[in-house]
Amino acid sequence: VTAAKKFGARGFGVDINPVRIDESNALARKEGVTDRVAFHNRNLFETDFSDASVLTMYLLPYLNIKLRPTILDLKPGTRIVSNSFDMEDWRPDETQRVEGCSAWCTAHLWIVPARVGGTWKLGNGELTLKQSFQMLTGTLKTGATSVEVTGRLLGDQISFTAGKTEYAGKVDGKTITGKT
Repeated sequence: VTAAKKFGARGFGVDINPVRIDESNALARKEGVTDRVAFHNRNLFETDFSDASVLTMYLLPYLNIKLRPTILDLKPGTRIVSNSFDMEDWRPDETQRVEGCSAWCTAHLWIVPARVGGTWKLGNGELTLKQSFQMLTGTLKTGATSVEVTGRLLGDQISFTAGKTEYAGKVDGKTITGKT
C-alpha cells in the first residue's frame, strides 16, 4: 500500500489468514490504491509471482528456506526484501537496521543472481565457475596457465578477479559480455 501510494507501484499480496487479507484490502481502499494493489487469501507456495520485480516477505526462516528454490528461479535482478528473517546460508546483499529499534526492525535485501556455475569457453581459454548464490570461485585457464577466480554477482552483473586482473560484465542467459 505504501509503495503504491508513494511511488505508484503495482502489486498483490498473499496470506493464508483471511483476517490479514481483509485488513489489507480495507487499508488499500482507505488509501485509494485499489486500482494498483490487491490482497488475496492464498497459499504462497501455490501462487505464481514469476513476474515480480520486488518480492517482500515477512515469513519465518523455515518458510524462507522452503520458498528459496522458487525465488532463485525468478529473473536475475529481482529484489527480495525480508523483514527480520534471513535465508540461512544465502547471505543478504544488504542488511539495514533501524537505530534504537527491536530486532523486528531489520530488513534484508537479496538480488536474485544469474546462474553462471559451470565451464565457459573463451576465445583463448576456459573459465570454470562454482556458484554459491551470488558468490563465485573457480579457475581461469589460458594455455598452460591457470589462476584462481573469486567474485560475485548482483543480479545479472558479474565481477570477478582472476589472478591480479579484474573483470566486470553482464550475464544474458548463456552469454557473458564485459571487459577487464
